[in-house]
Amino acid sequence: MSEAHPPPAGWLIGVMLTPPDEPAPLRHFFAVGHTDRAKAEWTAIDSALLIGHVATGPVRGLEPVHAVSALSPRTVRLLGLKPKEVRSLGWRWPRRWISLEPRPPD
Repeated sequence: MSEAHPPPAGWLIGVMLTPPDEPAPLRHFFAVGHTDRAKAEWTAIDSALLIGHVATGPVRGLEPVHAVSALSPRTVRLLGLKPKEVRSLGWRWPRRWISLEPRPPD
């Protein structure tokens, strides 16, 4: 019998946006402390609008807003993400946020 996974405590969201000094959209990552995926995506968009113009359609095969990964309660706790907090993680792939996720049993 396998253990049930706890519901996510947050989400890692990628948003395609064009910063003022770039010619094309880039993916910017956000950690969002909302349990609801849609709420996390909209919250990430609101934060992305402060950085640049959010893409309105796919860019090089990537959707404008993409839930990259659910964040476990353990990851949220270890990295100090508070409920409803939005943390800008930058343009680089956020390895640290994903590497803390528990692996599913084989």
